[in-house]
Amino acid sequence: MHHTGGPGWRITMDTSGPMLVALYIRDAAGLETVGHPVLCPVVPKIHPSNHSHLINEVGGMPALKTEWEAWWSQLLKAHPEMEPELGPPGFRAFGNSPALRRVLQAHFGAALSWARERQGEYRALEAERDANGASSILADMVEDRLLEAGRDARDFELTIIELPLAEPRAWYLEPDKIIMSSALAADPELFRSYVQPVIELLA
Repeated sequence: MHHTGGPGWRITMDTSGPMLVALYIRDAAGLETVGHPVLCPVVPKIHPSNHSHLINEVGGMPALKTEWEAWWSQLLKAHPEMEPELGPPGFRAFGNSPALRRVLQAHFGAALSWARERQGEYRALEAERDANGASSILADMVEDRLLEAGRDARDFELTIIELPLAEPRAWYLEPDKIIMSSALAADPELFRSYVQPVIELLA
C-alpha cells in the first residue's frame, strides 16, 4: 500500500485480495460484460470452463451473472474491508447466491492461490516504484493542480485499486475510487492522462 498526502488530502494506491478472487471467479466462469464498471480480463489469462452442470438447477448463467454483480458491488463499497466474508468451505455469507456459492466452492483454492501470487507480484512492483521514485507522480499531479488553481487543496481522499487487468487503462468510480490496471503506472504519460482529470475534479 502506498500513501501520498498533504494538508487535507490523501491518495492511497493498493491492490485488493477479495477483488482478485472475484475476478478469478468471473473469468473462470466465463462471465463477460458483467459488473460496473465492466473490466477487461485479468492477466495471466484464466481459461473458462463450463459450469452448467453445477448451476443449472439454481438459475444457470443468468443467476450467476446477477449474483456475481451483487458481490462485486459489495466489494467496491466495502473496500478495503472484505465484505461479504469469504468463509470456505460453506461460504455462509453467500446463502442467497446459490449459483455463485457453488462456483466459489469449486474454484476457491485455485482462486486464492492465484490471488496470492498476484499480491506477491504487486508488492514487488511497489518496492520497485519506491526505489526509482515513480510513486512521487501523484504528489506532482496534485501540486500542478494547486499551482494552476492558485489555492490550497480542497479536502479529498482518492483510492486507487490496482488489479492485473489486460488493458493498460483506468476506470473512475464516483466519488472517490479509481480501478486501474497495475501495468498503467509503468507509462507515466498514460497514467497521468487517466488520473490527472480526477485530481482536477477533486482538488
